[in-house]
Amino acid sequence: MSLNSAGHVVQSVKLFAGNNISDNCRKDSVFVDFVGLCGSRTFKKNGSRRRVGSGVNSNGIAQRNYFPGLVGSNKSWGSSIKSVLDLERVNIGSKEQSSDPKPKVANLEDILSERGACGVGFIANLDNKASHEIVSDALTALGCMEHRGGCGADNDSGDGSGLMTSIPWDLFNNWANEQGIGAFDQLHTGVGMMFLPKDEDLRKEAQSVILKIFNQEGLQVLGWRQVPVDESVVGHYARETMPNIQQVFVQIDKEENIDDIERELFICRKLIERLASSETWGNDLYFCSLSNQTIVYKGMLRSEVLGRFYYDLQNKLYKSPLAIYHRRYSTNTTPRWPLAQPMRFLGHNGEINTIQGNLNWMQSRETSLKSPVWRGRENELRPFGNPKASDSANLDAAAELLIRSGRTPEEALMLLVPEAYKNHPTLLIKYPEAVDFYDYYKGQMEAWDGPALLLFSDGKTVGACLDRNGLRPARYWRTSDNVVYVASEVGVVPMDESKVIMKGRLGPGMMIAVDLPTGQVFENTEVKKRVASLNPYGKWVKENLRSLKPANFLSSTVLDNETILRRQQGYGYSSEDVQMVIESMASQGKEPTFCMGDDIPLAVLSKRPHMLYDYFKQRFAQVTNPAIDPLREGLVMSLEVNLGKRRNILEVGPENASQVILSNPVLNEGELEALLKDPYLKTQVLPTFFNIRKGIKGSLEKTLNKLCEAADEAVRNGSQLLVLSDRSDELEATRPAIPILLAVGAVHQHLIQNGLRMQASIVADTAQCFSTHQFACLIGYGASAICPYLALETCRQWRLSTKTVNLMRTGKMPTVTIEQAQKNFCKAVRSGLLKILSKMGISLLSSYCGAQIFEVYGLGQEIIDIAFAGSVSKIGGLTLDELARESLSFWVKAFSEDTAKRLENFGFIQFRPGGEYHGNNPEMSKLLHKAVRQKSESAYTVYQQHLANRPVNVLRDLFELKSDRSPISVGKVEPASSIVKRFCTGGMSLGAISRETHEAIAIAMNRLGGKSNSGEGGEDPIRWSPLTDVVDGYSPTLPHLKGLQNGDTATSAIKQVASGRFGVTPTFLANADQLEIKIAQGAKPGEGGQLPGKKVSAYIARLRNSKPGVPLISPPPHHDIYSIEDLAQLIYDLHQVNPRAKVSVKLVAEAGIGTVASGVSKGNADIIQISGHDGGTGASPVSSIKHAGGPWELGLTETHQTLISNGLRERVILRVDGGFKSGFDVLMAAVMGADEYGFGSVAMIATGCVMARICHTNNCPVGVASQREELRARFPGLPGDLVNYFLYVAEEVRGVLAQLGYEKLDDIIGHTDLLKPRDVSLTKTQHLDLSYILSNVGLPKWSSSKIRSQEVHTNGPVLDDTLLADEEIANAIENETVVNKSAKIYNVDRAVCGRIAGVIAKKYGDTGFAGQLNIT
Repeated sequence: MSLNSAGHVVQSVKLFAGNNISDNCRKDSVFVDFVGLCGSRTFKKNGSRRRVGSGVNSNGIAQRNYFPGLVGSNKSWGSSIKSVLDLERVNIGSKEQSSDPKPKVANLEDILSERGACGVGFIANLDNKASHEIVSDALTALGCMEHRGGCGADNDSGDGSGLMTSIPWDLFNNWANEQGIGAFDQLHTGVGMMFLPKDEDLRKEAQSVILKIFNQEGLQVLGWRQVPVDESVVGHYARETMPNIQQVFVQIDKEENIDDIERELFICRKLIERLASSETWGNDLYFCSLSNQTIVYKGMLRSEVLGRFYYDLQNKLYKSPLAIYHRRYSTNTTPRWPLAQPMRFLGHNGEINTIQGNLNWMQSRETSLKSPVWRGRENELRPFGNPKASDSANLDAAAELLIRSGRTPEEALMLLVPEAYKNHPTLLIKYPEAVDFYDYYKGQMEAWDGPALLLFSDGKTVGACLDRNGLRPARYWRTSDNVVYVASEVGVVPMDESKVIMKGRLGPGMMIAVDLPTGQVFENTEVKKRVASLNPYGKWVKENLRSLKPANFLSSTVLDNETILRRQQGYGYSSEDVQMVIESMASQGKEPTFCMGDDIPLAVLSKRPHMLYDYFKQRFAQVTNPAIDPLREGLVMSLEVNLGKRRNILEVGPENASQVILSNPVLNEGELEALLKDPYLKTQVLPTFFNIRKGIKGSLEKTLNKLCEAADEAVRNGSQLLVLSDRSDELEATRPAIPILLAVGAVHQHLIQNGLRMQASIVADTAQCFSTHQFACLIGYGASAICPYLALETCRQWRLSTKTVNLMRTGKMPTVTIEQAQKNFCKAVRSGLLKILSKMGISLLSSYCGAQIFEVYGLGQEIIDIAFAGSVSKIGGLTLDELARESLSFWVKAFSEDTAKRLENFGFIQFRPGGEYHGNNPEMSKLLHKAVRQKSESAYTVYQQHLANRPVNVLRDLFELKSDRSPISVGKVEPASSIVKRFCTGGMSLGAISRETHEAIAIAMNRLGGKSNSGEGGEDPIRWSPLTDVVDGYSPTLPHLKGLQNGDTATSAIKQVASGRFGVTPTFLANADQLEIKIAQGAKPGEGGQLPGKKVSAYIARLRNSKPGVPLISPPPHHDIYSIEDLAQLIYDLHQVNPRAKVSVKLVAEAGIGTVASGVSKGNADIIQISGHDGGTGASPVSSIKHAGGPWELGLTETHQTLISNGLRERVILRVDGGFKSGFDVLMAAVMGADEYGFGSVAMIATGCVMARICHTNNCPVGVASQREELRARFPGLPGDLVNYFLYVAEEVRGVLAQLGYEKLDDIIGHTDLLKPRDVSLTKTQHLDLSYILSNVGLPKWSSSKIRSQEVHTNGPVLDDTLLADEEIANAIENETVVNKSAKIYNVDRAVCGRIAGVIAKKYGDTGFAGQLNIT
């Protein structure tokens, strides 16, 4: 490659995948496929380490030198990367499974504790010829994928690896003959591979249960075999949880057909599992496999030692025609032996994002599943899912059920993981039959949606398929000696290229299958055609599936204006909802954009009534799986939904297609009317009002029970569609509407628990739904469609109003018809729904329905159990009676005589006097301006008092600090100059804010020794040198700033890398002290940055390498990061380009963030930043600002405690931000475990922001957030103002530390024992549970200062270091000459030349290097 400048380097260097390629994997060719995890690791066996360069490897084989004529680096390879740490909690302590067959709802907390991503592949002999070579090749491939897995803190306990093969009868017959049992009858023998309790007595108990079931089923146990293993290769942590591993051989005489034999073994396993679940040792019994065809050898092992651990795998008698191999990287740091893969059918690389919904739906269909092959024993197969198992294990269980019930593996996977067939460019040409197949099943089985590469085998067929997005790599190739290989990367098996006769890669939704008995290989088209031709799906669909025809919108209002107003008041609308949300959607056809953050209290802390939806926050993808980009990847997304009964999935027939299909879930009045008249649906309307004549107490609960009974009765009487409606001709004061979300959730949960949910769909006909978040909540908790009748009426009223008519007539507003206004509203809802789905990486609304992808803040367990079972509600909250009271406070407004003649403005979005409290309010900003501009301590004290007396606004306001120590003098406390070094400012991009603000903030932070953040807009190189030309506070270099000093630097110490990569060049990266990877943003997690076109000035466009005036919307943050390994690779790349810079990863608080942070820590990050939902933004959809992300208090607590539990806390600095305003916030964050503290909006306020909240319009009156020259000229701020502010904050911290009796911040970090709940009375409830924040799992082993001062994590010795040490190359860089070099390169060498690019960029900038390095 010829490198003319550092700018070229980034384009010309591809990232090389892999590491730890064992020597028999090596070739002179480069194996390039995809980005894997960190560097090679130590070979522990002989205590020797593999070295790079000349020398001898651990096998005693002389290694090639990397560079002919170059001295090889003699450093040990990779063991210095202490990065891939992973400490398992030894005590798994999972709760006992209930043996009660009644369906239980999937619990999000169970699901969140299991996340993973992996490397997989299979090898199959097309002649169906069993050989040991297949097994040894699979083990070789596994060894070459060591980088795909995680590893324990002992660096020896893997997250899991395994092999699935055919049963090695030669090996087992040999053993049987030695035991005197005699050779097995292969047709009638089943082999069970089992993990049993370690304790001998418990093991005997378990074996007696197994024997009992086999005997009861008429199966003869022929023998038990202790599987021979080498425990010495097992890591310390894995050994502590290692089970006893045995095989059981059973004879099945009563069946002759292989499928029946497999079914009998399946029933036996299910009965054993059910019986074991009530025993204390139940969790210690696990069948890796129980089959007549396949066997699984797996464990919590590194892939390269799997073959050494199981002696069987080394035995030449172990022969198989197929092998599926798998290496696991568990983001969750408590890997368990049973969760290693392959599972019983599948090896899964990926993440199922809809798992909670999938589990609920599988449990719902337990009562309806019937098939003659089970001979009436279906009940014994339950349960069909286990929330405590991983998503992979549950998908495997669903596939197993379908296959054992008679489906082929290919059909089962087409059904569970369908391709995006609607907008497919070639599918209709190549295999149109598949469209009918997918249409037929779409309404019966919700897709298991998420990035997935699935390898599968039932012993007769082996194959692989990819999810609809194709977000996992999969290559396949076939050789002339009739062997087929599929792998998640190339180069894992030594390959003679001349033998390859076919190769390719699986694309999105594609499948490849090998039929072993016939030796045929079926590529995607053939597989799909064969499956789709099994039944006349097209005919069935045509005759039975009914499409709902679009109905016209109403062309006039139904109610008069006063009645509309009363309804809006009673159902909880505010004037902001009508004007900013509904009217804006009706006029523009898109969601309104707003700015700043969500600085009002959480709904449960607010003194004002909120609609129930406001207690729910949308979940979003970060790290373990990618968000989807709805703008650029819309092809794979669909809002289609089917209504009607979902029949027995195990049987096929025309009646299963008898459903109604909707193109999207938003119904108008005419469409709802058509559904009510559909003769097959037998629709039942259930009114949702509760009666308070006898008082509020118990009224809501009583009505909900009655509603659920009515739904139950309607479904049992044949209704296939329940319409829950709060529509009424006349509202009654004593019959308020039940919050529709509560009604939908309660009916949904009741029908699941009573086995009726598959019999009917739920539609909400409601006034209480007008924003995208509200639609998403209703769908997420079970509604298939919504008719927002009052929102549509409001659209019509707005269009017909005199004001609107006049604005349109005078051209001040685009003209839309009354029908168009309603269409626009529905279009905005649809776009908003796609955005919400995509945040979680979900493509299909049908999979989102009932998936409960939300967290709850402020509802008590009583409400959760009745309507939202399985959702996480960490802090408890309202009871049903308290919720009834809140609903009533809206309802009474519709009947009060003195109700205003117009809607009240609650002030939830915009600050207004008398409205909801906003943390950033005009009085607060005035007090702060006074303090920092006058440098007045007394004015800062007034500002502090204002904050101390504010209403409860955030969770930390519910706590105060206590101490058992005597106060000390402030003089003994660490100085303010030391404390401010822990302060950072938020990632505000140049573009979102003006150049003046951005530079003033950077200069102030550099004066203090803190850190400012560039945000995602790049940075002007003029800012990277200290100023030397300042006279009277002005500098010709930065003429637009005042208050400067010689020695000031305007560089941002933290430079951000975001998904749009705006302004990211080698020079930008090389000039950073820290590099931040923005995975999520507090104000809009799961979405990319947004810069309105009018803010893209010529200067901004130059820095971002874009065009002036063109709006810039980044893809969802790093949606190119499909898994934890990909993030680890980006961290590696950044450490490669700039080895001096610490790399931070910015996450947003949500349940499960501890698990994610553990994975990030294993990926070698130096810093993890936790942002709260209340962070600011320059521009974002309103619903994103308001309804996504959680409070940082919970996110920080979970992260800090999970990292401590897993021994990872010392590896990373924890930084937190979101709504920080004072020293009190710093102290609270410190006590909860943070080392560093981020200030965003308040830093802007200190430099002059007046919180006009019009950043997104480019009209900021003080030039803080505008690119308009005339407004920027008004910028009032000085760097000194911000310096003053941070010094005051630090002094406040010192004062409190002195009162508490502590000398330094180090002494209180993580000490939650210093917290106590404040005696504060909340308006809505006294039932908040703060115990989670108060809990403590211990302290880090190091002090915070030691954690902060540790060296930058290293990539270890890399090829680039050897190159840079070469005199000729060093000389060429120094003197800008030309040099030609040749180097040997392997998979282990990743991001090659990245470091060279960094060195050149630091010295010459992006285009200044005149020399040339030709490295081949």
